[in-house]
Amino acid sequence: MTAPHGPAAETPEAAAPAPRVLIADDQDLVRTGFRLILTARGIDVVGVAADGVEAVSLARRLRPDVVLLDIRMPNMDGLEAARRILAESPDCRVIMLTTFDLDQYVYAALAAGASGFLLKDVTPEHLAAAVRLVGTGDALLAPSITRRLVERCAPAAAAAADTVATADTRRELAALTPREREVLTLMGHGRSNSELAHELTLSEATVKTHVARIFAKLSLRDRAQAVVLAYETGLVAPGSVTPARQAPPAGSGPRR
Repeated sequence: MTAPHGPAAETPEAAAPAPRVLIADDQDLVRTGFRLILTARGIDVVGVAADGVEAVSLARRLRPDVVLLDIRMPNMDGLEAARRILAESPDCRVIMLTTFDLDQYVYAALAAGASGFLLKDVTPEHLAAAVRLVGTGDALLAPSITRRLVERCAPAAAAAADTVATADTRRELAALTPREREVLTLMGHGRSNSELAHELTLSEATVKTHVARIFAKLSLRDRAQAVVLAYETGLVAPGSVTPARQAPPAGSGPRR
């Protein structure tokens, strides 16, 4: 299987400092290989862990910018490790590692705050680009990939846990302006910033401002969490489709 392609395939600006990375995997070959790949590309690997317990301990002590976490590890799995690491270090970014495309646990990891996932057969170039991308605060998954993942997993997860939006979440959603709710809904449908700008007849700068305000009001780390929240709160229903709006007439520029 190939790794998802999307924003992670792009090279971030050279001016962005390389993130400090912690790698956690129970396979020594994976830890060693990933460490060599990242180090060769100028990314500082500050530590490696063989299980979730060690990963949490090292993350607490080393304060990495990005943690690569295997989903299946002894003593403590990657999902629980992600929850604990992000609870203690909200500014940290977590990438889940898996051998299965769209693993069922990846959805739970995104809901817990992970910024995306990679397959273990990822290419060296894609691995380095992904680490640098989430180190800038962006989400690893392309919006459309995130949407497909959530549509596949959200109904089963919600049914199993009998989840509904909490009172706190409803109050937070109520704090959004009508335009911000519209932006969040379209994000849930997988729209990128450029698509949002086109459909809402706004500049991309204005869209980015709306997105940043949504993240701040709802305490979201990145776009992946925004998509998950849009489904879990009922703003977007699995399988629903919002048709793209027609292109604006020639000569009409974006309005603010």
